[in-house]
Amino acid sequence: MKKYAIAALLIAGLATPALAAQFYVAQSTSNHKCSIVSQKPDGKSLNLVGTDGYKTRAAAEAAMKSLSECRA
Repeated sequence: MKKYAIAALLIAGLATPALAAQFYVAQSTSNHKCSIVSQKPDGKSLNLVGTDGYKTRAAAEAAMKSLSECRA
């Protein structure tokens, strides 16, 4: 029984970082304004700006200020 409990804790510990919230900088296809979203843009109504997600909202805000697509 201890083996199963230890195995479950190890699996949960390894999977937890994968569930961490990510933030993305997205640009609206209709008005071309940038915003920060918590789900990866689908490419239909919002386009991903930049290459990847950010671990914190503050990092996404800093990136949004530095991206040329979002300066307009």
